[in-house]
Amino acid sequence: MIVRASGPLSRFSIFLLLNMFARLSIAVCLLASLTSLGVLSNPIVVRDSPISLPVAKRFNATGIANILKTDQARAHALKKNVQNANTGVEARRLSATDAAFGIPSTSYATEYVVNVTVGNPPRPFRLLVDTGSSNTWIGANQILRPPPSARDTGNSLWVEYGSGIVTGEQWVDSITLAPGLTVHNQSFGIALLAVGFETVDGILGLGPQVLTYGSLFPDATAFVPTVTDNAFAQGLIGAHSIGISFAPSKTLDGVTNGEISFGGVNDSKYTGEINFVPLTTTYPSSLYVGINQTITYGASKLPILSNNAGITDTGTTLLLIATDALQAYQAATGAEADPDIGLLRLTPAQFSKLESLFFTIGKETYEFTANAQIWPRELNSAIGGTDDFVYLIVADIGTPSGYGMDFIDGMSFLERFYSVYDAGANRFGIANTEFTLS
Repeated sequence: MIVRASGPLSRFSIFLLLNMFARLSIAVCLLASLTSLGVLSNPIVVRDSPISLPVAKRFNATGIANILKTDQARAHALKKNVQNANTGVEARRLSATDAAFGIPSTSYATEYVVNVTVGNPPRPFRLLVDTGSSNTWIGANQILRPPPSARDTGNSLWVEYGSGIVTGEQWVDSITLAPGLTVHNQSFGIALLAVGFETVDGILGLGPQVLTYGSLFPDATAFVPTVTDNAFAQGLIGAHSIGISFAPSKTLDGVTNGEISFGGVNDSKYTGEINFVPLTTTYPSSLYVGINQTITYGASKLPILSNNAGITDTGTTLLLIATDALQAYQAATGAEADPDIGLLRLTPAQFSKLESLFFTIGKETYEFTANAQIWPRELNSAIGGTDDFVYLIVADIGTPSGYGMDFIDGMSFLERFYSVYDAGANRFGIANTEFTLS
């Protein structure tokens, strides 16, 4: 067969050939002798929900060095993916092919990861926690044979991220998230090609199920239930929700400082009451864990954003806001853009005068202190900075306000609060923690 190198169709043909060669590689691996992986010695007993699993925070040296570009690329991909869905699955697939053959990709700067096991016998994987996507997949950086217990769905998988793309085969098997929480008949991908995921084994997609639309082929109109969807449907958890607890960290060493609670919340992780608000109806934020919020600066309540729509996202490191909003914030703080890093920076004298940001979500207002607005000063060198400046984690999303996704409350924001994604009630919850005012 001759593939002519002209036009979008040729890129898709190349993509299919690569997919075919990757399958041949897996077939070769199947001929190799099997390695014993061990079996759980004790039966799993289902507990009352919520069921929590620890989350470890890690910094990716490659991603941190390009932290702003990494997050802006992700923001671009989040918007682009829903635009591609509107123009058809073929456009989405060709876009993923472009990403694999020519668009540079970078790794996540900061990662919250969980340990799960897949199949029988169980095999461990370290997956990135992502509420900005909903497909779960494994097999990055390895040629992975399907577990003996897995069932082939007959579908291929394509998903594009700001950090790269993944393509592979879609399978069904059990996934154990925590003792007492084994989700059966879970559909997930096994990667044949994964670009931009050098430090994890894959992704645990915890966003809305609608984000999986168009990710499979030939069943292009299918939706893939997430692990949370299936855990609730199978009666493993009492509520169709997850509670997320993150915490600030000032070391590059990996540290287990987070927790995801499936089926409810952990009351010990927050203070006061959880404020629940409906998910936004503004497109495209409405396809994600999207909310409306107002942002003001300082005691004077200087307007930054006014009841704009955006999203909360565990896969974004920074707090991204619309270009015009950032300009207002920059003028208020006196910050200047670092010519090398791109982040806004302050002198220590300017930082001493930095005031809090205030986020009004629903009827409640939450304070985001001066300390919360800065990159940990102990880690300045990791992003290419110096001790002469204080670098701000509030950055430009890359588009002006009014486009339906005017902010992304990334993990730097979420580390100061307890958050809840309640898919069953179509709402988002937020509460203060011991880290809110620290």
